[in-house]
Amino acid sequence: MKREGFISKGLNPGNSSDYDIKLTMDNNGNFRFESTCLIKNLSNDDWEQLIFYFIPNMFTKSVSSELEHPSKVDIQNISIDGKKVNYSLDKDTLSIMLMEKLKPNQEIKVNFSYELTIPEKGIRFTKNNSNFHLAQFYPMLATYRSHKWNKEVYLDRGETYHTTFSNFKLTYDIPKEYTLVSSFDHEVFPSLNKGLLEIQNVKEIFLAILKDPILVEKEEGISIRVFGFEEKKEELYQEIVDEATSALNYFEEIMGPYPFKQLDIVLDGMGMEYPGIVTAHSIYNSGLNNSKQLKTMVVHEIAHQWFYGMISNDPYKNAWLDEGFAEFATGLFMYSKSKQNETYNSIFRIDPKRELPVNLPLDQYDESNMGSYVYGKSARKLWELFKDNGELKEAEKFLKSYYLFYRYKEVDTKEFVRFVKYYFDLKDDTLFEGWLELEK
Repeated sequence: MKREGFISKGLNPGNSSDYDIKLTMDNNGNFRFESTCLIKNLSNDDWEQLIFYFIPNMFTKSVSSELEHPSKVDIQNISIDGKKVNYSLDKDTLSIMLMEKLKPNQEIKVNFSYELTIPEKGIRFTKNNSNFHLAQFYPMLATYRSHKWNKEVYLDRGETYHTTFSNFKLTYDIPKEYTLVSSFDHEVFPSLNKGLLEIQNVKEIFLAILKDPILVEKEEGISIRVFGFEEKKEELYQEIVDEATSALNYFEEIMGPYPFKQLDIVLDGMGMEYPGIVTAHSIYNSGLNNSKQLKTMVVHEIAHQWFYGMISNDPYKNAWLDEGFAEFATGLFMYSKSKQNETYNSIFRIDPKRELPVNLPLDQYDESNMGSYVYGKSARKLWELFKDNGELKEAEKFLKSYYLFYRYKEVDTKEFVRFVKYYFDLKDDTLFEGWLELEK
């Protein structure tokens, strides 16, 4: 591929946002937040309102009545320039009416004051045993495109929120018996119970507030820390550290640098990715995975540090571009590790009856088969680009080029197709028939 002949085109998120969050937790697990979001309008439209995701509201009694221990949410104040503003909260959609239109390239700062508790058996935003998982716990600004806010209905499968790369500042105060593990870099263990943390150019932040974790770590360049909670499992935790180290080294070699100095792995909750930190234990609270499944899950979530963490996509409209690519990269790692004694196809099998394209919006799949498409079929189809053409080494070269062109940009299916057609010098769309739905 002649790199000088191709110009990548990332999607415009429509805004930029900087977050400044102050968190206080008391001994009873009650949280108080003072949060500000500095927003710049990067679209060509005048805005009359702002749309945020506020996902904690999905786990309140009024929305999720089936939860035995739901969340409690109390928004006390939302203001702009010291003046209270009118807002509405419908499920996870927080709408704020602006007193004056926000014109292109203008900035505005929104202040939020709210209190909440963490639900048990929530999804990502949850309390497990004595540990608190704070995912999407703050008002998250949606993207803006095609002259409207890009906000879809919340689903409990996949990611139905989409944000752009932002800067974050967190001031926290937690009880002394807990330690904070998070997206922020350069953390120590046990953490201080009060502190100030900052991070730049990430899509979101995740906080795990942990009680009495067992730490196993490896410090060779990038610090990899595994936090477990079961006695006499240190040997397994060490195996996970070793597997994570191998995977991280492999992904850096075939694609490009991991962007942080630290990677945290919390073996609690469902398998999920966040910048600089992943969780791994079960799939949608379905029970503990065996050690092999657990290690594969950790590798998949680490792969997301590139596909989602650095190459962005809308996970509602184009989930395959992070889940499929993460699964594809995981397969390449497993294949390289096996010294090609297995076939790639034996590592990831797929039901040939899966006839739908892989790039449909999430609401167009049945809950039972969504993963088969956005994870399985998309990874298999990506592999088929190389199965008769250099296989592993060519697939690795492709990912490196893809990373170099789209690092810290957002990709959709249309842009992916444009890149692949240039990369392979294709004259038509025949290669994508049967697995991608292309715009007419």
